[in-house]
Amino acid sequence: MKRLPAMVMALSLIAGGCSVSAQDGPVVVLASWSGEEETAFRQVLEAFKADTGIGYLYQGTRAVDQVLASDVQRGTPPDVAVLPNAGVLAKYQKSGDLLPLDDDLSAAVNRSFSPQWVSLQKIGTEKLYALAVKADLKSLIWYDPARLTGIRPTTFEGLRALSAGLTAAGGTPWCVGMGAPPTSGWPGTDWIEDILLHSAGPEKYRQWASGGLAWTSPEVKQAWLDWGSVLEPASIRGGTAAALLTDFGDAGKRMFTDPPGCALEHQASFIMSRYQNFKRPDGSFPEPGTDFDFLSFPGRDVSEVAADLAGMFRNTPQARKLIEYLASEKAQRIWPSIPRANAFSANRKLGLDVYPDQVSRRVAETITSASALCFDASDLMPATMTGAFHRAVLEYLSNRDRLDILLKQLDDVQKSIQQGEWLKIPCGQ
Repeated sequence: MKRLPAMVMALSLIAGGCSVSAQDGPVVVLASWSGEEETAFRQVLEAFKADTGIGYLYQGTRAVDQVLASDVQRGTPPDVAVLPNAGVLAKYQKSGDLLPLDDDLSAAVNRSFSPQWVSLQKIGTEKLYALAVKADLKSLIWYDPARLTGIRPTTFEGLRALSAGLTAAGGTPWCVGMGAPPTSGWPGTDWIEDILLHSAGPEKYRQWASGGLAWTSPEVKQAWLDWGSVLEPASIRGGTAAALLTDFGDAGKRMFTDPPGCALEHQASFIMSRYQNFKRPDGSFPEPGTDFDFLSFPGRDVSEVAADLAGMFRNTPQARKLIEYLASEKAQRIWPSIPRANAFSANRKLGLDVYPDQVSRRVAETITSASALCFDASDLMPATMTGAFHRAVLEYLSNRDRLDILLKQLDDVQKSIQQGEWLKIPCGQ
């Protein structure tokens, strides 16, 4: 965002409840969180203010990539930006706009995060450039345990059979929402990523995520075909048109209606908050373990994860203090402790006691302790590739016959990107 005029800034500081000198100033933070997520993150910022006396100005926008690019171009970047995309941060590291974090903080992160998480926060370099504020487990399929009984699928073929059986019985298996302006389509990229990871394995997945495996390769093409075979139009609540228009956060609500509108949703762990804040006609809210639970994505024993990463764009005392605070166990406990917020930390020293229910603890244990983790591939890709991927999944859902054309187009985008623009992040063990 553009620097605010002095009068507006003063009003914002009064609203934030802080008083700082013009010389010190507040820390300016840009992130993608709005609504309930913004409210939760502001609790972290308020705790930071109480501990340090440093005020803050926060801007939350779903168009965080675009806003940050504009701010940097104008020479008015925020002090700290939190992005859900390591590939975008890597671009700013290469341009020199993203600043390295100090060695003391790097040593603390090495002690508190597993080597795989440390590698993500170094974004393909030898230095620490980012801090995982909030983490998510992606390889999950959600369901209502009271309505879906019987054997849980452990293979993709078993998942396909479960979906087909629900359809044959007159039900609608899948809750699907692709809407997420300005990045609509990413729920579909998550499907492709999970299928490829769990079928072809971590090494093929790593090659693909880093630009070394063609989109037209047999492994990648099969992942698209498998996705299409599960998400047949008849298996999607409302059909394909509804899936393309439904907001990703609203799709799963129909699991909790009576009768249910759909039975399964492939979505990351953050969706727990959406579920628990869905008020039913009788005034109750769905409860984890009772009204919803998850299956691990079937196939190989490996999990896809993602994170919102904070990076420093201005080397100010306030910015350094905020990054240091966000890395602390105290700060990392705040968001997960908020009822029905369902935020997760990658800090393995945090302990599972901060999480209020067994479903959340299972998620957190996988994020912090699993031996085989791979990061969201589309988050690691250069922005041009990620955007093309988003558009391709929307087109594929609209017209399955265009797959070969779409994969060739994705290959063309991949070839147009120089190798130095791809992130090389370990995957698997």
